[in-house]
Amino acid sequence: MAEGNAAPIDEADYPIAVHVRPATENRNRLTTAFRFFLALPHIVLVGAPYATVACISWSSDRHGWDVGGGGGLLSVVIAIASLLAWIVLVIAARHPDALWRLSAWYLRWRVKAVAYMTLLRDEYPPFGDGEYSVELNVSKPAGHRSRLTVLFRVFLALPHLFLLSFLGVVWSFTTALAWAFILITGRYPDLLYGFALGMLAWTTRVEGYVLLLRDEYPPFTLRT
Repeated sequence: MAEGNAAPIDEADYPIAVHVRPATENRNRLTTAFRFFLALPHIVLVGAPYATVACISWSSDRHGWDVGGGGGLLSVVIAIASLLAWIVLVIAARHPDALWRLSAWYLRWRVKAVAYMTLLRDEYPPFGDGEYSVELNVSKPAGHRSRLTVLFRVFLALPHLFLLSFLGVVWSFTTALAWAFILITGRYPDLLYGFALGMLAWTTRVEGYVLLLRDEYPPFTLRT
């Protein structure tokens, strides 16, 4: 029975990786101005960026309600699939192939949509796992999985979720700032772009870990 890696590993070696073709110059002011409305179909289906979710959660805690899981309709399906996979993994140390592929497909779609929502690219993302200038690389683990880390997965992910809840608020503000810069200058500032890339990579690694796609513990880093 493999118990997996409990300690974080270097981001360069982490088996969930996001690749974005950078786009800081000559940005599309028109689609940027109406980005939220253009992205609404994707938001409804695969959820809002973690930045938005974290910001809503942070500002609403005092009122006794919270927002999580991205909020998309497909997020409900993936939550059920992940619960079923969790049960099978704890009992048999194996992730049913159909459930793993479903979660990976959802995360690949979500990464593309979130990159568009957060202004990293101007091209409209595909509905599903189509070709795009943003890619997610993740492979299914071979052999038996770590029952122990799967059993306590949510608790193990709490340090990441806690930190990202604060960084997500920052990401929401830097995205709003980048939105204004693009409308005025047609350019996404390099510093803000690098931070957004780092947040997309970090949140995606953590989402993949929570969705049980891999057992290796994600690194605490904004490096891509």
